[in-house]
Amino acid sequence: MNTPRLEIELEAVRHNATVLVERLGERGIRVVGVTKAVMAWPTVARVLVESGVAGLGDSRIENLERLCRDEFTIERMMIRSPMLSQVDAVVRACDVSLNTELDVLRALSAAAVRYERSHAVVLMVELGDLREGIAIDDVVDMARRVTRLPGLVLTGIGTNLACQSGVVPDQHKMDELSGLADEVEVACRLVLTTVSGGNSANLGWALSTADVGRVNQLRLGEAVLLGVDPLTRTPIDGLRQDAFRLVAEVIEVKTKPAEPWGEIAQTAFGSAPTAVHSRSSTETCRRAILAIGRQDIDPDGLTAPASVTIRGASSDHLVVEVTDEPVTVGDELSFGLNYGALLRAATSPFVTKAAIGSQPR
Repeated sequence: MNTPRLEIELEAVRHNATVLVERLGERGIRVVGVTKAVMAWPTVARVLVESGVAGLGDSRIENLERLCRDEFTIERMMIRSPMLSQVDAVVRACDVSLNTELDVLRALSAAAVRYERSHAVVLMVELGDLREGIAIDDVVDMARRVTRLPGLVLTGIGTNLACQSGVVPDQHKMDELSGLADEVEVACRLVLTTVSGGNSANLGWALSTADVGRVNQLRLGEAVLLGVDPLTRTPIDGLRQDAFRLVAEVIEVKTKPAEPWGEIAQTAFGSAPTAVHSRSSTETCRRAILAIGRQDIDPDGLTAPASVTIRGASSDHLVVEVTDEPVTVGDELSFGLNYGALLRAATSPFVTKAAIGSQPR
């Protein structure tokens, strides 16, 4: 098989998605499966659909257009505020989008009228993480404005926490969101069908609280794909953490001095010098170079096999120590990935995707 490659264990993704859909469904919460980490790869998207997600969400219009071309009829959600330059594409490719800016909403309205379509809108509220969101005091006024825009239907409000600043989506934050949903409904004389509480970081709250309030949707990516809680990066009970592995090929194996020598300056990626070493040291180690680098992955997000230690990376080389591992040129080594490393590997055109396990129908 080609290397480097990202191997995807479909049964692990299916298991995680099914478990989360069932657990959250018992609490009245629908799951939107977020596909951006795998570039909306249809194979994975179909697994999510078969597992019972209520919709597919992505932050890149190109990925959502791909889902359209592959004839996914399930609801498609644009989970990043649309660019003004892409409103036509958003209306064509998406059923619903998350929004914060009036100018964008006006442009979406005009596009919806042009294409004779109805486009659903979820207004995002700023609850402290300082990424996207409308100020709490402005939400009702913005909602009123949306209801007057032709072609748009205000279907919900939502929020996003724990991404930019790590703010925890706790009971207080979710109660605030539920209260705002009530206020919008009274002020606009409508019923909101969606209160989108957030992302995978919400799971600890959602699966333990006695009262989810009005929250009836979560947008899940990392928990489904990797089976971990983004707040702590610890495994979620009952989920699998083995859905993805990165496989790279060894292109050099040599015994070398354990430390660099000579005057030390910045590396290719700007790391500050740490020390100056002399050539007199006799300590050596066995190192291997793999044909993959920072252009394709985040080396800090890789987990090496037990007998392998990652020593560094340039744009297209990953250097590892393999003193106790019988590695030769042409061999393959497999690594685990965190969310950042997965995101970069899956979006690199130089990393092949390979599905392992039974294919979706």
